[in-house]
Amino acid sequence: MNKFLLLKLTLTATLFATNIPVEKVQMQIFNRSVELNAQIIQLSNAQQSITSLVAGHLEKYYVKPAQFVKEGEKVALIESIVVSKMSADYLALKEQLNATGKNYKATKNLYEKGMSSMQELNNQEIKRSEINAQLTALKSQLETLGIKADKLTSATANFTLYAHSSGTVSALLKPLHSSLSVSEPVISIVKNQAYYVKSFLPLEYANKVKVGDKIVVDYADRKIITHITQIMPKVDELTQRVIVLSSIDEKVSDMFIDVYVEAVLYYSKSFKHLAVKKSALSFFNNEWVVFVPSQNSEKSTDEEENSEIPYTLKVVKIITEDEKYVAIDGLDRDEEYVSDKSYYIKSALLKSSLGDGD
Repeated sequence: MNKFLLLKLTLTATLFATNIPVEKVQMQIFNRSVELNAQIIQLSNAQQSITSLVAGHLEKYYVKPAQFVKEGEKVALIESIVVSKMSADYLALKEQLNATGKNYKATKNLYEKGMSSMQELNNQEIKRSEINAQLTALKSQLETLGIKADKLTSATANFTLYAHSSGTVSALLKPLHSSLSVSEPVISIVKNQAYYVKSFLPLEYANKVKVGDKIVVDYADRKIITHITQIMPKVDELTQRVIVLSSIDEKVSDMFIDVYVEAVLYYSKSFKHLAVKKSALSFFNNEWVVFVPSQNSEKSTDEEENSEIPYTLKVVKIITEDEKYVAIDGLDRDEEYVSDKSYYIKSALLKSSLGDGD
């Protein structure tokens, strides 16, 4: 047997023996992002401001100055018209969804008896899908605010503010019964010997970010999530970048101070896009690619024992990314792709092309 045919057979057998995971391309929600250079720093008596995610009326403080609070502990109660409307709209949509579900079933029964048209049945299905999409979006927004939508039985204006991290309350920044705007600081907390990330932000993004935005730091093969606490008013003279400070909320005991790291800032409104897992990406011939099952990969193995590699590659364009997924162009929705262990396929393709070339 030709040695290159034997090589192909060996590589193909290896691929079939390896459990190559395959998933389908799906829509994912992303925030817009920008890559930054950053530096790990440590501040003594570093302060963090807890801000309100909604506009409202400050009704109650659960803490006092000099009190130690733990991460996740409730610190203030805010009454918000926005929350009231969101919760009322959610309950109304649930009732509408229930009603449209009944209408759909009734129309389907009539259609099966020849007393209703397919168009009317489709209209009922479209209406039900639209209401369900609105309900899902509203549920996501409520749960972002810490409100469990599934447990709502009546509209509520109450929004509870929680501590983002442990520390000592240094000041209550707003008097009771005062009005609050979105992202307005309410409580200041001191975190002794806290780790911070000092990021260098290009000037064109300075007006697009706000306190509370997420920055993910790549540190020693670990992804560390931080949130912006301060946007410095003075541009760094050396880099001509805006300095942004973000707090490392998780407990980290083995960090080196002043080390430079890569970071990704996620900002602005979210958007949906076709996405694959990060582990699916490979860099091949100076392009980003994703491997997909070839059309003949499901054929019988009788023909030369499937001497051809049962995968092919597709070049993709990276739009943005988060900790787990990458938004891409170049694949279709529900198209199958290799979600992990793509290095086996890449290795097989490289060795196979090397044999063909020889």
